[in-house]
Amino acid sequence: MDYKFKNLFDEIGGADTIDKLVNAFYPRVYADKDLRPLFEDDMEEIKRKQRMFLSQFTGGPALYSEEFGPPAMQRRHLPFEITPTRAKCWLRCMKEAFHEIGLDEHPSGPVFYDRLTQVAGIMVNSPDPE
Repeated sequence: MDYKFKNLFDEIGGADTIDKLVNAFYPRVYADKDLRPLFEDDMEEIKRKQRMFLSQFTGGPALYSEEFGPPAMQRRHLPFEITPTRAKCWLRCMKEAFHEIGLDEHPSGPVFYDRLTQVAGIMVNSPDPE
């Protein structure tokens, strides 16, 4: 898909949409049997960080970098066992959250989801258990 945009953050509806997405996403993550072991910290703090990251990731305010430095998400996730199965579960939860808030129907939704798919692939750092 060759969709041109100046700023994905603004295209999708800014902070309001990011907030809705994060709020729809994390209950699914915490309920997922494969993902739940990775998320031991307080959900509200994780949601806060995700809002900051997704704002920056989509071209909005660099909130994450302002507080934590460069995102370096692959390095930050190395302590966690991210398997191909867990990456797929993460994407399924995200796709469901997109659907819940109507972002899957938004013209920029597929671009955003495609970028998240790329990130999920990069995060894989362990094979699936046999």
